[in-house]
Amino acid sequence: MKPAAFVYHGARSIDEAVALLASHGDDAKLLAGGQSLVPMMNMRLAQPRHVIDINNIAQGDAIALDGDRLVLGALVRHEAVARSALVRTRCPILAAAAASIGHYAIRTRGTLGGSLAHADPAAQLPLIMTLLDAALEARSVRGSRMVGAAQFFTGVFATALAPDELLTTVQVPCLPTGAGWGFRLMSRRVGDFAIAAAAATVTLDTDGGIDTVRAALGGVEATPVSLGGLGAAQRGHSPDRAWSAALAKSFVAARQPLDDPRVPAVYRRELAEVLLTRALDDAVVRARGGSP
Repeated sequence: MKPAAFVYHGARSIDEAVALLASHGDDAKLLAGGQSLVPMMNMRLAQPRHVIDINNIAQGDAIALDGDRLVLGALVRHEAVARSALVRTRCPILAAAAASIGHYAIRTRGTLGGSLAHADPAAQLPLIMTLLDAALEARSVRGSRMVGAAQFFTGVFATALAPDELLTTVQVPCLPTGAGWGFRLMSRRVGDFAIAAAAATVTLDTDGGIDTVRAALGGVEATPVSLGGLGAAQRGHSPDRAWSAALAKSFVAARQPLDDPRVPAVYRRELAEVLLTRALDDAVVRARGGSP
């Protein structure tokens, strides 16, 4: 099929893009990588009257370091995130997650901002942003605002972005020195969206016990979910495999997994528990200086 007729706009700046959004509102869609929008338009699941191409916005794909945070432009491609020496050094779990997205052709076109704004609960980047408590900048003609990842994702394919807002940059905390990380996902085929995914970071104290632990699950509920207060209670615990399994079991037990004919909730729950256990194990091994 072919898309319904639309008016094309080529925005050259953020100001121009947000002005077009303000003018056309719900009748407009932003075009970045097009990996989600174009297939939906071809199947006429999306029929915007106006398409605003933001690919030519200057510096929209920049990757920079600001103190202990990476600042990434919303137009940075998945492959650029995966290959960036700065990202691989300061936040390797983000690079690993980006490298696992789809296939090479998809990674070279798909954008960070596109994935986050699309808000597929099974996507890798919303999971990592939730894990690390990233801050996302939204711009409109009314100004800019920062939204925490926990508040940004509001449901399946739903975010806190208003119709006239453009996601411009994402601030991602770097991993602390000595932090270990783990990222695991399960999909039917390589390149498919995950049935479930788990991510974790761990730092150890001078005695080898848990100092801090973060964990999050994707593809389990309507939005990525993080460990939250349960992580603070782990301080001082001995990080052996029994600990990983117990923490994963406790965290997953409180979840209400999505249920559908192809992936029953009971299977998704069991899968999430296994993936999180393995992600925690990997994080501990890396925190100890090893390689999973």
